[in-house]
Amino acid sequence: MKFRGKIVDVACLNHFTRVITTVSRLTKTCVLRLTPDNLLFVLSGKVADGGVSMWCELSQANFFDEYQMEGVSSEDNEICLEVTPENLSRALKTVQNAKAVKVKLTKKHCPCLTIAAELPTLSSVSRVVTHDVPVDVIPRRLWHEFKEPSMPDFDVSVYLPPLKTMKNVVDRMKNLSNFLVMEANLSGEMNLKIETDLVSVTTHFKDLGNPPLRALEALVLDLVCLSSSSSLASTDLPPLPPGDDASQDGGPSQSRDPEAMAQARVDIRKLQQFLMGQQVNPSKAMCNIVHERVVHLILLHEDVSLQYFIPAVA
Repeated sequence: MKFRGKIVDVACLNHFTRVITTVSRLTKTCVLRLTPDNLLFVLSGKVADGGVSMWCELSQANFFDEYQMEGVSSEDNEICLEVTPENLSRALKTVQNAKAVKVKLTKKHCPCLTIAAELPTLSSVSRVVTHDVPVDVIPRRLWHEFKEPSMPDFDVSVYLPPLKTMKNVVDRMKNLSNFLVMEANLSGEMNLKIETDLVSVTTHFKDLGNPPLRALEALVLDLVCLSSSSSLASTDLPPLPPGDDASQDGGPSQSRDPEAMAQARVDIRKLQQFLMGQQVNPSKAMCNIVHERVVHLILLHEDVSLQYFIPAVA
C-alpha cells in the first residue's frame, strides 16, 4: 500500500482544512477511504442502536496537485484507515501559509499519515515542518462495515433554511428538551418543535422549496455511479413495506398530499452537533425524512458532498 499527495494552492489547502475540521466536529474517530479518485470519510453507526452515520466524499482532483496511491491489490485498489480527524485538523491548521504541503502514508513507530509542510522563509534555507498523525490500517475483511449507506426511500425532501438560522433555533430549544421533532411536507414547509409536559414550542419555516424530482434522480445517480466504481459498493436498497408512500426510486410519491407532514423525533444533541460543525459553506443543503425512521441531511458543494443520517427515536 502506498499513498502520497501534494497540495500547492493555498485556497485548496484552506478548503481541505475546513472540510477536515467539519468532520472532526461530527465524530472523534472515523474511517478514511483512499481511492484513485476520491477521499471518503465514513462513520458507520448502527442506526438500529441509535447511532448516526456519516459519508463525506471529496474529489481528490479538486484539492491535490499531485496524487498517487496503490491499494491492497489491483482488484481492491483502496486503502482504509481509521483516523482521528481532530489530529489531522490540528496538523493542517498549523501549515495554512505553507508553500506546499505533502501528505504521505508512512510507517514510523506505527502507521502514520505524515504531513510535511514547506514554510516560506526570508533566507535561502528552506523550513519544513512535519507532523506524524497515527492511524490504524483496516484489514480487507472488515471493509464491508464501511460501505456507502443506501439512499433511503424518503417520504419528503425539502431544502434546509440557512444553517446558521437553524443552529440558533436548535441551540435555544436544547435548553428546553433533549428531543426535537423535525417535520416537513412537499409544499416547502418545515417545522422544528419540542413538546414536553410543561411547554410546547414550534418554529415554522416556509417557502423553502422542494428539490425537483430530476435533481433527486441526479443525486441518486451520482451515488450509484460512485458505488459502481467502488469495491465497497452497497447496491441493495432496503425494500419498501407494503403501502409505503415513498416511490421505488428513492423519492417521494407524486400522489402524496403536498400538505401532509412527514416527521421524525431525533436526539437534539446529534442535530446540534451537525449544525455546529459546518464549515463547508454548502451551495445546497437538503433534508430527506423517512417518516418516524430517519432524518437524512445532505450538504453539497462544488467538490464536497456530506451525508449525515440521524435515526428517529420513539
